[in-house]
Parts: sequence; structure tokens; C-alpha cells
Amino acid sequence: MIKLDGNYGEGGGSLVRVALALSALTGKEFSVEKIRSGRKDVGLKAQHVQAIEALKQLCDAQTNPVEFGSLRLQFKPGKVKKGTYTIDIGTAGSISLLLQALILPAMFASGKVTFVIKGGTCGKWQASVDYIQNVLFPYLQRFVEKIELKVLKRGYYPKGGGEVRVEISPKFKFIKYNSLEHLLEDLRLRTPKIMLTEQGTLEQIRGVVNVSSSLQEKEVGERIKKAAENGLRKYKVPINIRVEHNNTLSVGGEIVLWAIFSKSGKMDYDNPVILGSDALVEERKSSEQIGQDAAQKLMAEIDSGACVDSHLTDQLIPFMGLLLGSEIVAGEITNHTLTNIYVAEKFLPIGFKVEGKRIRVEERNSV
Repeated sequence: MIKLDGNYGEGGGSLVRVALALSALTGKEFSVEKIRSGRKDVGLKAQHVQAIEALKQLCDAQTNPVEFGSLRLQFKPGKVKKGTYTIDIGTAGSISLLLQALILPAMFASGKVTFVIKGGTCGKWQASVDYIQNVLFPYLQRFVEKIELKVLKRGYYPKGGGEVRVEISPKFKFIKYNSLEHLLEDLRLRTPKIMLTEQGTLEQIRGVVNVSSSLQEKEVGERIKKAAENGLRKYKVPINIRVEHNNTLSVGGEIVLWAIFSKSGKMDYDNPVILGSDALVEERKSSEQIGQDAAQKLMAEIDSGACVDSHLTDQLIPFMGLLLGSEIVAGEITNHTLTNIYVAEKFLPIGFKVEGKRIRVEERNSV
């Protein structure tokens, strides 16, 4: 039984999500107390409860009785199965945060896994589904035959109502290995390490502005796009930002940007350098300010020389832990990142070495 302190690091929900993912993958049971005790509204939120319910289906997991606000979780996983799983968070709770608990084990299931998830497609203090699709997923291709996210419907705070479909076809099926050690050994032989240590040359900037149809008349999406483009033109590279309008239950929207780099004039498809940023549509912010905010965040990441933006860094930690020798140079080492390292080291036979903004995965006895 692995015991985790829910108050560790930033004391948020990330610890629970990453623990669920790694537990379901490795088959190791865990318990955690004082869940989200670092937050004003302590305990499990809707997306955590739905993640637990989904994992009960995905890997026949057993738990103590849990509900919204629960402070304690004991989780015992079974084998990860193929299949189609429909999940309704029931609020504007984050689809992308829910996916943090599901993607990792699904990548090593006995066959194709499909998730159809209803909830919020973007919101405060989270990566949106567009960020997951365009910034995170390119790094996960190495582990699978296919991983794909399609946005079926947008859902904004407070009513939600968004829907996405995620399809994952595993390359390495855990059921074919007699232990976690054998899976990791084969992974390391056949899968390129995550190596993101040199930013390279900026080639292009892409993005998407998605807003409610009711904002179309005021040209909110177009104004956000233009403001972002104005700030980014200094880089003198192609900029391609599309605008989409959606019928939604609540009025809202966001802009997501990502910068794509090359090395020696070529894209490294195993280890592409992609830096992302975003900004939400908010009532007291002008369209121009929203576009400028997203552009300024992206410019700060680009100008820092980082190879991984601060939001992606913590999301990559569990995946890096599967491949010894993986190494990244981050824009910032956040408390989220340190919390995810704490959890990953509990479940995997590795250690993370953090020096400045450089993070490296090593054998536990050499750290």
C-alpha cells in the first residue's frame, strides 16, 4: 500500500489525478488523506469523483465510498481493459483535468479505448482540450499506435455541456507482460526518450479562438485574434490563428496559442518543441486585452529559451517517468511539477533530478 499526503506541495487535485493514473497503470494500491487540503474548497471535486468512477470501469478498481468533498481515498486497481467509456462530469468540471487520470493507463490497455466525456472544455486554472490536443498529444504519440481527441461540442462555465471523444490504440499492451519491470524494459528499448533540451528555431505560431455564437455580432473572436497577431508579429514567422463560433449553454470562450520550433531546419517528430499559452474570455476584459494576454504569455515562454512551457512540464512528468534518461528544460518549475514528481517516484522505480530548470529521469539508486 502506497500512502500519500494530500497536503504535499500545492495541496491540490493534481496529486490525486496523477496517483490514480499511475496506480491504474502499475497495479499498485494507494491511499491518500487530507485531499486538496491546500484549497479553500477541500476534498474531491466532481471531475475527481468521475475519474474514480471511470477507473472502476476501465480497470475494475475498488475504493472506499467516495463522494463530492471526500477527504480520503483508498484505491485498488485491477487490469486495464479495452472498450468504450461514457463519462458525464455533470457540471462545467474540466474534461482535460479528468483526462489526466485516464490517458496514461488507457495507453497500455488490452486494446483500443474510447472515452466520450461531457463537461467543460476550458476554464480557469486548467489546460483546455485544445491545449491537450495540440501541445500534449504530440509527445505521447511515441507510446501508442494512435491517440486522438475530437471536440464534439464546446462547454463553458458555469453550465458546461461540452463533449469530446478521445481514442487511444495501444502499442504496448500491459496484459502481454508478466510484470511492470518487463513492460518498462521493453518500453525503454523500443521508445525514444523524451528529450527537450534545446529550443531550436521558431518556425510558426498557430492557434484557435473559440467563442459562443452570441459573441459573433460584436466580432469578439476576430478582435481577440487580431490583438494576439499584433503582439506576435515581432517574430516574423507565419501566424495561423483560426476563429470558430459555437452554440453553447453558457456564454464564453478562449484563445489557445502554440509555437512550433525546428532544429537544423527540420522538425523532430519524436521530440517536437511546442510551447503553448492561453487566455479565457472574461466579462471584465476587452477582446483586445484577452488576445494581448495570450500573446504575452507565449512571448514570455519563447523569450525564456524554454523547451517546455510551465503547464506542460507537470503534465509530462508521469510519462517521462516511464523512460529512463528523459530530460527537459522547463520555463518554470512549479509546485504542480514538484507534486507530480513526488507521486511518480512513489509508483515507479526511478528518481527525478532537478537542477535549476532542468529535469532528468534517472535510476533511483543514482539520484
